[in-house]
Amino acid sequence: MSVFTSGSGRRSRSLSSILGGIAIVGASALVLSACATAEPEEPAGPAEQLTLKIGTILPQSGALAFLGPPEEAGVALAVQEINEADLGITVEAIYRDSGDTTTDTATVSVTDLLSQDVTAIVGAASSGVSFTVIDQITGAGVVHFSPANTSPDFTNYDDGGLYWRTAPSDLLQGEVLGNLIAEDGAATLGMLVLNDAYGTGLAAALGATFEAAGGEVVAEELFNEGDTSFDAQVSALTAAAPDAIAVITFDQAKVVVPALVGAGYPGSQLYFVDGNLANYTEDFEPGLVEGAKGTLPGPALADGFRDRLLEVDPDLTEFAYSAESYDTVILLALAALAAGSTEGVDIASKLQEVSGGSGDGEKATDFASAAQIILDGGVVDYDGPSGPITFDENGDPTEATIGIYQYAADNTFSRIN
Repeated sequence: MSVFTSGSGRRSRSLSSILGGIAIVGASALVLSACATAEPEEPAGPAEQLTLKIGTILPQSGALAFLGPPEEAGVALAVQEINEADLGITVEAIYRDSGDTTTDTATVSVTDLLSQDVTAIVGAASSGVSFTVIDQITGAGVVHFSPANTSPDFTNYDDGGLYWRTAPSDLLQGEVLGNLIAEDGAATLGMLVLNDAYGTGLAAALGATFEAAGGEVVAEELFNEGDTSFDAQVSALTAAAPDAIAVITFDQAKVVVPALVGAGYPGSQLYFVDGNLANYTEDFEPGLVEGAKGTLPGPALADGFRDRLLEVDPDLTEFAYSAESYDTVILLALAALAAGSTEGVDIASKLQEVSGGSGDGEKATDFASAAQIILDGGVVDYDGPSGPITFDENGDPTEATIGIYQYAADNTFSRIN
């Protein structure tokens, strides 16, 4: 397991004072002690009930559609638990599709959501898709919050403080993957790279780390979203005969991986990334990628969290970015409570604080206890199933875990570190 760490207002509430009462009995005045008669104070309740309306643009179709169900389940579970807590805020979620960059699905969905006066939009999973709508969302004064965008280009993007993410930058995933490949003994590396903000950003970080570890990138082949033939890229990569090939794709892996193995490249020497680390039991011949490894941001999920997700969606088979999606909604609700507002700008002003970015918050690991800290006049430091989070001033998490996984003979993967 690799962990990366880098390196705001308190909401006040007036408490009623308790005064001793005075009773007149005949000609005598009897002063009753407040200390003797005061009842134990009940936990504070909300000053007013807030209603937070959010929209989602998560992949129901397109090259990342396998990530849609776990991400939407994470959102739905958070909404359910917030509403059941009944602690001053109710959340309504409207689910829409993001598609991928070959369509304008995301733009259509965002236009629809903005017309319904949402305060925040959760998504997209694809960095490339998010870049097509970020100006539309933040320009409307709405929080744009992704659970899965990893492109480094978001860090300094001019978003007016309205773009946030619970997934770490690929500067981290690239570092972990580059070191893993070098530690596995590869001296040369080939890369098949999706030509968008996600793919090229991850490839740059991976290549720099691998070469810093003493290796050499001998081939880097690009392709575009929507391409259906990869013969030229496969030929170039196999001709270079690298010790390892990193497959930086989305579901194009279903085509390119069998093509690489069919061309004679060993499946065990392939490396997958978060965009394609998936169960390929139904797609590949048994043993096709046995021994191959891959990386995915996020800690190992606790069984209890998985069970709660399965209650929301019993058909789940993938869990990638479910915790990040859950924490996204929890953080939005906590920030709204801390701000006492559901306006996008107000929520954004409190997101760093409720994540622990102010440095002086009280730890909480579930919505109910986190919300109560805020309602009692304190500052909360929320840590969720996706990890400590702790946003910096750019809306990036400063702490994150990258898991390392390996494929078995049945083309399923499990965490090894």
